[in-house]
Amino acid sequence: GKDELGGVAVHTENGAVDNPADDEEDAFSQIARFLSYLPSSVWELPPVASCDDPSDRRDEELLSIVPRERRRVYDPRRLVGHIVDRDSFFEIGPRWGRTVVTGFARLAGRPVGIVAMDPSVWGGALTADGADKLRRHADVCNTFHLPIVAIVDQPGFAIGTQAERAATIRRGVTLIAALYQLTVPFFSLIVRRAFGVAGAALVDRGSPNHRAAWPSADWGSLPLEGGIEAAYRRDLAAADDPDALRAELLGRFEAVRSPFRTAEPFDIEEIIDPRDTRPMLCEWAALAYRTLVPGKTATGFRP
Repeated sequence: GKDELGGVAVHTENGAVDNPADDEEDAFSQIARFLSYLPSSVWELPPVASCDDPSDRRDEELLSIVPRERRRVYDPRRLVGHIVDRDSFFEIGPRWGRTVVTGFARLAGRPVGIVAMDPSVWGGALTADGADKLRRHADVCNTFHLPIVAIVDQPGFAIGTQAERAATIRRGVTLIAALYQLTVPFFSLIVRRAFGVAGAALVDRGSPNHRAAWPSADWGSLPLEGGIEAAYRRDLAAADDPDALRAELLGRFEAVRSPFRTAEPFDIEEIIDPRDTRPMLCEWAALAYRTLVPGKTATGFRP
């Protein structure tokens, strides 16, 4: 029927429609909320709202929200909820490009764009649809002068036959180009992984941007496990007990694995207590808003 051809289930999963609505009243409510973060035109700056949520709030839950076991997942929406103004996060496109979470929020009343990775979907790897979703959201934020906060837990581009058929690399490169064309301030907060080109694209940015990390952060060209497989392939192949050698190598490198050792070479300005995230972001947002300039952007919005 019509719903199968082009109903809400189809278009909220392919990105033609971002958010479903229960009824007309819900639709208008979501539209009003969406517009509340944006200026009335590109010739103005986003409206700053009053805020009774302390900018120096330090939530204890942030200490345990990212599991120590790297293979365990968590809900990035909960993490975002702890660091932005209470109840200010408005998610956009929850049913498509699901490895990426995008939306708007406020920091001490100032509207910002939010980008996060969802490790419960494909491990948070950047898929073709995820790249499109992130690129489109970055364009909207840039067009309407919203600084962007990226909560980075990025293992890299999705791989495999399905990813290749979906042109993940081509669509990923389009995203990277869009990120490097941004004129709004960009804050990268690495909470766990930042690997490969996809990870670098979300971190390797210039002024007036900022890069901070939690002690749980881990970055590089390859995850440690994959790097061992590549660097010690011959040794593992020749070993009488490859699993034992693999475990020995992993233990040896784990002993020296620390973000504190490599933060400076990777241009990470600060490694922070997770509880200090909201105070830092609110201070950054206040500074970021001083740099915003109304007017048209060079690229504009690309659907």
